[in-house]
Amino acid sequence: MHLLEINKEKYIGQADPFIFETNGKFYIYTTGDDGIYAYYADDLFGKWNFYGRVFTYPDVEDFWAPSVIEIDGTYYLYCSFEFYGDTPDEGGHRQTMHVSSSKNPLGPFENPKQLLHPFSIDSHVVKNESGLFIFYSTNRFDGDRPGTYIVVDRLLDPETAEGKPVTVITPTLDEDVYMKDRYKKGVNWHTIEGAFYFKEGDWQYLMYSGNCYMQPTYYIGYARAKTDETDLTKVKFEKYPDENTYHPVMKANEFEEGTGHHSMIKYKGQWYAVYHARDIEDDGLSGDRRNARICKLHVNDGIITAEVYKDKV
Repeated sequence: MHLLEINKEKYIGQADPFIFETNGKFYIYTTGDDGIYAYYADDLFGKWNFYGRVFTYPDVEDFWAPSVIEIDGTYYLYCSFEFYGDTPDEGGHRQTMHVSSSKNPLGPFENPKQLLHPFSIDSHVVKNESGLFIFYSTNRFDGDRPGTYIVVDRLLDPETAEGKPVTVITPTLDEDVYMKDRYKKGVNWHTIEGAFYFKEGDWQYLMYSGNCYMQPTYYIGYARAKTDETDLTKVKFEKYPDENTYHPVMKANEFEEGTGHHSMIKYKGQWYAVYHARDIEDDGLSGDRRNARICKLHVNDGIITAEVYKDKV
């Protein structure tokens, strides 16, 4: 179900929605061509208000995938953009993770600092009893399934990564192929991105998006670990049901496509996914047409299922 209102005359998109609750209020941060935008509400299912741009960077027009965390009264916003102050990766990609800060969840987020090297996208920063950790995606150009995959690293503080990333989830399926023959004839490029970590009961989960929103097999899947380990660089996640089976929690359906890159919130005891998708039918929007949706997620003893409807939750 659509969550945020859409202004068709001035549509800026609502891709990569990250939901965040603080001080009893709700915020959603989304990707924009010229920065990161925010919406806010007093209730998850109340009226959502468009706030506007909360972060930008000079002379940049390609921003990706915000995430936000609050630590000791300061809000930190993580996102990637085309950055020319560092050497690109082997494929020429310059998307680079930066972090900025504010005392207000609606910003403005300022003092951006480079956190990681290219290619680094799609962060989720997690705080637990063992400290701060960042999940993100990066690229590899060798192996049987080259492409984008998910790693986790420890943060020494909200603005400093330890620099010892550990591989968490890699592509294992043909459905993960984003582009055939991308850099070399006969070598397909895969994509696993959009990490979101959470814990429920005895299980720890890492959800992700496979492939690209423009492809028919784009989907949300997850890996899991039944463990009480709190150092997230040591948790051994395993794909559900296994690494050889295409088993989406969410994928294209009869009314929407491009279902992926989600975040989650537990509200009144119920888990919800806030994700992006686009209507299959003509909606009169321009650009890539992705906008924020919400659905129930059921999490039960290592199993995640979604309850997706067109006009209700």
